[in-house]
Amino acid sequence: MEKTAKRKLGGREATSARIDGDVALAVGKPDRAPPKGWRWRLLTDLARLESGHTPSRKRPEYWGGEIPWIGIRDATGNHGRTISQTNEYTNQLGIANSAARILPAGTVCLSRTASVGYVVVMGCPMATSQDFVNWSCGPDLSANFLKYALMAEGEALLRFASGSVHQTIYFPEVKSFYLATPPISEQIGIAEILGSLDAKIELNRQMNETLEAMAQALFRDWFVEFGPTGRKLRGVTDPVEVMGGLVQNVERALALAALFPAKLDQDGLPEGWKGGTLGDLAKSAGITVDPNSIEPQTPYIGLEHMPRKSIALNEWEAASKVTSTKAKFEAGQILFGKLRPYFHKVGVAPVDGVCSTDIVVLDAKTAMDRPLLTSLASSDEFVRFTDRGSTGTKMPRTGWANMKSYPLVKASEAVRQSYSDLIGPMLDRIVANVHENQALAATRDLLLPKLMSGEIRLSDAEDLMEAAQ
Repeated sequence: MEKTAKRKLGGREATSARIDGDVALAVGKPDRAPPKGWRWRLLTDLARLESGHTPSRKRPEYWGGEIPWIGIRDATGNHGRTISQTNEYTNQLGIANSAARILPAGTVCLSRTASVGYVVVMGCPMATSQDFVNWSCGPDLSANFLKYALMAEGEALLRFASGSVHQTIYFPEVKSFYLATPPISEQIGIAEILGSLDAKIELNRQMNETLEAMAQALFRDWFVEFGPTGRKLRGVTDPVEVMGGLVQNVERALALAALFPAKLDQDGLPEGWKGGTLGDLAKSAGITVDPNSIEPQTPYIGLEHMPRKSIALNEWEAASKVTSTKAKFEAGQILFGKLRPYFHKVGVAPVDGVCSTDIVVLDAKTAMDRPLLTSLASSDEFVRFTDRGSTGTKMPRTGWANMKSYPLVKASEAVRQSYSDLIGPMLDRIVANVHENQALAATRDLLLPKLMSGEIRLSDAEDLMEAAQ
């Protein structure tokens, strides 16, 4: 298999250098003994090594097709996951006219340049860019065991890289990777324990996506499209249909349908509803704090911690390294990334803490309107509005002065309270899932290096997992 890998890749031979990793990987065979029952093995003896390539960008006919193509954004946004969809797709013509190859499902991909150290696994046949090294595992190596071994070596992978401008892991080093491996049955068991934690994290993440989509659908139907009123105008009488099928309980749908006017006024608004601005509903809530007054363990959220198009803020760090003025926020308030607002970084604060001054802290004027503000502030329409009103060409910024002028329709208090009753528990569930994922990730990160180095053996880890459950 080693000869096959070299023939496919060509180029320079494996390096004779020695660079130790931290856990279970090294460039060159290490002097240290592996755990009892494990062996140091050349990775290319266990898996077929493949590179990737990018079909010509000058040939649009090579792009857009049925073949997923993994680029750096796919890796940075899905570190540790098995993926079946990508940001870009190529086709048979692009593959035929480039050095890219379609690799089988289960191939493990490591980003080796630009952003070194991100790992994904192919969930179906795919191709990758040249920014990756890829391994299709043989019968003596579990793909998920290899994935976790690479993840455990996050910092060490940078030691394997070189380059003055962009750090890159070059193929002479890759061809000399050695991996400490237990028997295949133990590899599978280790991967299953770590995978069970990741599976629960992924389930919570998917649940949060579903809950957010449900909240946005209800927000758009009630407050943007005036769906219930429009359906009444069209003669719809069934309460579930009046509510657009978004509320399936007949008794609940009947009570809700009764709250919506059956007519539009001369301005095209549901009768009795009024026009207004965001400033009528919300306020800027951030309180500036001196960095010297911040406790070191206070949660800190910067723009780098905020995902795009997701109100679930899963990441934060301790404020111990904070040296500049920050804004204070409370759990449940809305954090809106004002720098380059088109990045759509909007989320619900899961904890009390401090944030970058490139984030606007928003809060509703009444607790009842917090769910409505959350849905409005994270809507595509609001983000586009703030982007249009931002100032600065290279680093456009928005701010509360722009945000508060956003036009909205103020529904009756009964409708807003009903929205809060429906959506509030969803938002609470999203935040609870965030905290559960934090705990699950902490457990995984504690077990990962210990399992991959053999410090904790499989049977001990199984006992720990049973005790935790």
